Amino acid sequence: MTKPNRQGEVWVFAEQQDGQLHDVSLELCGRARLLANQLGVTMGVILPGNNVESLASTLIAHGADNVYVVDCPRLAQFTTLPYARAVCALIDKYHPQIVIYGATPLGRDLAPRVASEMRSGMTADCTDLQIENVIDPKTKTEHENLLLQIRPAFGGNIIATIVNYDQWPQMATVREGVMPLLPADANRTGRVIRENVEISEALMAVRVLERHVEQRKVNLKASRIIVAGGGGIGSRENFELIYELAGVLGGVVGASRAAVDSGFIGKEHQIGQTGTTVRPALYVAVGISGAIQHRAGMEESAKIIAVNTDPEAPIFSIAHYGIVGDYADVLPKMIKAIRTRNL
Repeated sequence: MTKPNRQGEVWVFAEQQDGQLHDVSLELCGRARLLANQLGVTMGVILPGNNVESLASTLIAHGADNVYVVDCPRLAQFTTLPYARAVCALIDKYHPQIVIYGATPLGRDLAPRVASEMRSGMTADCTDLQIENVIDPKTKTEHENLLLQIRPAFGGNIIATIVNYDQWPQMATVREGVMPLLPADANRTGRVIRENVEISEALMAVRVLERHVEQRKVNLKASRIIVAGGGGIGSRENFELIYELAGVLGGVVGASRAAVDSGFIGKEHQIGQTGTTVRPALYVAVGISGAIQHRAGMEESAKIIAVNTDPEAPIFSIAHYGIVGDYADVLPKMIKAIRTRNL
């Protein structure tokens, strides 16, 4: 068990591939900066890889005080054991109080391995992180400035708040898109700390022989306008109206899990707790009931328009504008009106 180090830094694991930082790492820098300010400590970033030191300036601009670079040819491609060794070595040396990772496939692989090695707790797929004083219900002891690790539980039917009283560092993975990407400050200064971690041959149990990267078909996170269809659309063919409306608005097509599970559209379009989290300027929800799992992925959209036949549908509780009606009647009128206005 690692004793709590209340002066320890707040750390982010910087995920990169081919010298490109993953968006989630920069999103987490913003939240880690806020947490560190609240705790009165510095914020650090772990940056393992090969020839990646040039990325440190971007991380500093997004809030890092210290960037710990572990540069090694054996870290050129991600494999679990070498990366876990690098992260654990730095945690052993510097004793951060919080370490957060993106809940990407890489982060979901790495974080549990590090947590197991460190004998610390770890909460997966968080949607929020906060700092508060917490009273242990068993001992009635008040613990100051603990990390509240907030995530949906029981299929999204409740929101659970998880705390780690004494097995530190406090660790969590955070879903992509749930933390806003704060603007970079090119005037910020920070330190680049080069660390040498021995990556032995014994850790190279897995070797990457070939890597194939499939291009993303739709970029929901970067889209300012999203038209999303749900199970109420009824069929793959009926989704053509969704595509048409998205086209005239200059947006992209999203979907609820119900629509994806029904085979109406591919999973890359899925928005919600088990899909992508988005914050567009305009979100049009068509035939989507508004279950909490879906709302978790889009409720922070700037403007939400809902179209549904059920006036009691939960989606109307968060919609700025609601239209009660059959999408097959409503959408053609919307499309016609937009096209007429654009002429």
